[in-house]
Amino acid sequence: MDKMQPIGVLDSGVGGLSVLKCLHQMLPHEDFIYVGDTARTPYGTRSEQEIRGFVGEIIDWLAAKNVKQVVIACNTLTMLGVDSLRGSHPFSVVGMSKGAQQLLAASPHKKIGVLATQFTIASGLHKKAILAADAQAQVYPVACPKFVPLIEGERFDSPELRQAVAEYTEPFKKAGVEAVILSCTHYPFIKEQIEADLGPKVKVLDPAAATSADAIAALKGEGLLRTEGKGRLQVCCTADLARVERLAGRMLPVDDCDFSLIDLKEN
Repeated sequence: MDKMQPIGVLDSGVGGLSVLKCLHQMLPHEDFIYVGDTARTPYGTRSEQEIRGFVGEIIDWLAAKNVKQVVIACNTLTMLGVDSLRGSHPFSVVGMSKGAQQLLAASPHKKIGVLATQFTIASGLHKKAILAADAQAQVYPVACPKFVPLIEGERFDSPELRQAVAEYTEPFKKAGVEAVILSCTHYPFIKEQIEADLGPKVKVLDPAAATSADAIAALKGEGLLRTEGKGRLQVCCTADLARVERLAGRMLPVDDCDFSLIDLKEN
């Protein structure tokens, strides 16, 4: 592989654009190809076998574009195991960080909240990772099924979103939580609303920076890190291109982006 090859980033929808934002900021010399499978989102209601099939299609499509690395910009997909998703492809596959060390550093009394999808919360892996780092931590996981449909539907200023934020943060207020991690890549789209609801004493963390650091470490280890030039962003989706462009405008410098509608069956 060559360091001039692009990096692939994938998600079931638009949430991964929040990770792409961080990757682009931390790796400004790299070219990225983002794939959001907006035609089949959400994945959460589908079987694991079906989800694995979809992700395999996206990774195969990215492989045909000659990527040097793939970042799984989705916590739910990361739960499936990055090694199994990689299959026989020669490039590294990086999943979302669970952010355990970030959370513990931001919480003096080790009172930690986790906001995530039902699938991610049910896996228990975030709580397990935090307790493995510090067995004294108190972890409060909350599943947020209303968030993704509201974000995908661009309902950012709606009373429904305000009500959902208040509902999901209430357990944290009762418990005196000091740090909260957004363990779904959609949630940084509403980070400001969550921060406003919790107040200034609660630190709201996005694991995208730690994930980007993992991607950088893998590239350095393989001698594939670019250090010169200005990178471009190719944002691809399988449906709803105009909506994806609007949502990308909330996260990315659109002047650095090329947008396209793709068919994963074609390369």
